[in-house]
Amino acid sequence: MTAYWLAQGIGVIAFLIGITTFINRNERRFKKQLSLYSAVIGVHFFLMGAFPAGSSAMLNSVRTLITLRTRSLWVMAIFIALTGGIGLAEFHHWVELLPVAGTLISTWALFRCRGLTMRCIIWCSTGCWVIHNFWLGSIGGTLIEGSFLVMNGLNILRFWQMQKRGIDPFEMETMPEKKRASAG
Repeated sequence: MTAYWLAQGIGVIAFLIGITTFINRNERRFKKQLSLYSAVIGVHFFLMGAFPAGSSAMLNSVRTLITLRTRSLWVMAIFIALTGGIGLAEFHHWVELLPVAGTLISTWALFRCRGLTMRCIIWCSTGCWVIHNFWLGSIGGTLIEGSFLVMNGLNILRFWQMQKRGIDPFEMETMPEKKRASAG
């Protein structure tokens, strides 16, 4: 098996991990699954020779887990600086800047937003990754980010419609622990 096909195989594994990420309404499960997906797709990008995308994906993985513990502006600023510095260190084509931009956008969203707003901003970030992955020739990366674009878009519409009907689709994650136990 050539290194190219090994890289593509890992991209397909990432696709399988990430395909259900945006269905999660629970923010903790959503972020944990997104972190795992980011780590695996990061390995894929490094094997494909796409350093800016690989480093952005690995930073995504760590950053997403950290947002489970803190929403500190200082921590967010560190990740923004790392993403910009590392991601811009070895780019050779303007398209390689798209995953860096997508990571910057999603970093802000994960630290500063919740619920539907967070998903809408991440949806925009996903557009950057779709264009990059198609340009790179990443089969798994293009499939997963394209799927994220569609699935997250459909879930955004579904959650928005729920909110219009007066239903908070994210209520279970914001409900106090005692109240959640009696509701479940």
